[in-house]
Amino acid sequence: MPHRHLDTRKRWLALAVLCLGVLMIVLDTTIVNVALPSIRSDLGFSETSLVWVVNAYMLTFGGFLLLGGRLGDLYGQRRLFLLGIAGFTLASLGCGLAQSQGVLIVARAVQGLAGAVVSAISLSLIMNLFTEPAERAKAMGVYGFVCAGGGSIGVLLGGLLTGALSWHWIFLVNLPIGIAVAALCLVLLPATPPAAHGAKLDVAGAATITIALMLAVYAIVNGNEAGWLSAQTLGLLGGAVVLLGAFFAIESRVAEPLVPLSLFRLRNLSTANIVGVLWAAGMFAWFFISALYLQLVLGYTPMQVGLAFLPSNLIMAAFSLGLSAKLVMRFGLKKPLAGGLLVAALGLALFARAPVDGNFWIDVLPSMLLLGVGAGVAFNPLLLAAMSEVQPQDSGLASGIVNKAFMMGGALGLAVLASLAAARTDALVSAGADPKEALTAGYHLAFLIGAVFAAAGGLLGAARFTKVAAPAEGQTAHAA
Repeated sequence: MPHRHLDTRKRWLALAVLCLGVLMIVLDTTIVNVALPSIRSDLGFSETSLVWVVNAYMLTFGGFLLLGGRLGDLYGQRRLFLLGIAGFTLASLGCGLAQSQGVLIVARAVQGLAGAVVSAISLSLIMNLFTEPAERAKAMGVYGFVCAGGGSIGVLLGGLLTGALSWHWIFLVNLPIGIAVAALCLVLLPATPPAAHGAKLDVAGAATITIALMLAVYAIVNGNEAGWLSAQTLGLLGGAVVLLGAFFAIESRVAEPLVPLSLFRLRNLSTANIVGVLWAAGMFAWFFISALYLQLVLGYTPMQVGLAFLPSNLIMAAFSLGLSAKLVMRFGLKKPLAGGLLVAALGLALFARAPVDGNFWIDVLPSMLLLGVGAGVAFNPLLLAAMSEVQPQDSGLASGIVNKAFMMGGALGLAVLASLAAARTDALVSAGADPKEALTAGYHLAFLIGAVFAAAGGLLGAARFTKVAAPAEGQTAHAA
């Protein structure tokens, strides 16, 4: 492997820097949720268009995740990682200085694109830095901890910065982190030659899949305003389906596809993708809609919202750092995955009964704890199941596919649930209901459907995943 000559200390320092880069990306997924009401009132967003502050980021992130990894293979991973960090830092500056809806959403989209490159390549770099199975397992545990722990830091930091300064600072905080990561990478990461010499980039495949998904989400987000059976909505969805068909046609014919279709014949990987979409739809609804419930219905300050999310995020981090792996070694993959998702579904279902005058200890904390435990238990088994049948040379691409499914599930799920919540609220207000009661009822519907998504993911995983050996020493089991 290319990095084997690096001494142990330098390898772990390099891991710390890569994780700091990833932390910046993870931070930006959750830090924004707490500031959404402030952004909404400051820049005049509607309830439905506000979703684009999150979706613009998630769409480009999900759309370019596979392409980002491929570019690293073609042009050198360190070079692309540094470009991604630089792009993300500059886009953060753009978000922080934004004074209009358009500028903020465009800067968020650029952030997502750069974030996709950083995320895809950081995983490949860690796989290359740590080739020995036990070390790699430990390194992946640290990586998982940063991904989960970043959520709690993001929510707390978002609350602190929005409350003490303004929402602009949730983006400006990325500038010193980005500069530090770029400088340390130049020192610690070796400049290795590109892995895929002379290979061509599947531009057509990357373009068709990204545009298809963007059209689909745009149609769903605007479904309420344009009408679900309007020419605009049906036309956009039709265009997305046509482009998706074109993507599969391109991938089946092109010599070097962005996604080899043979990967989807692996039962565990294809099941993990569907489970990932369902779970992410429920999880992103939780982050986005519960933050709105706490602020707009219960009247919490941004800082109080940050503290409300802290218990669940700390539990998620604790499971990622070791408890989840222990459960997998003891019970295999199916039981922790299905159990975790059903516990998360219960947490969402409990939120669906939180009243207008909700009490933190009775109506918020139990749901948050259940969601933290459920998400923490299920995350590792989902990734391990996805990778269980994949050949080593395809492992980076397979992890990119699962990450992509997760991001797309989040974007689509959030778009659907936010639209349904807004429609329910509007209908009740029109019927003369109290605005707060109507808002709460809309959120209840979203939580309930999110719970159904999470439970469906758990049951599907239990039914469809084939039995695989416990992933001792990080080895892969091959089906076929």
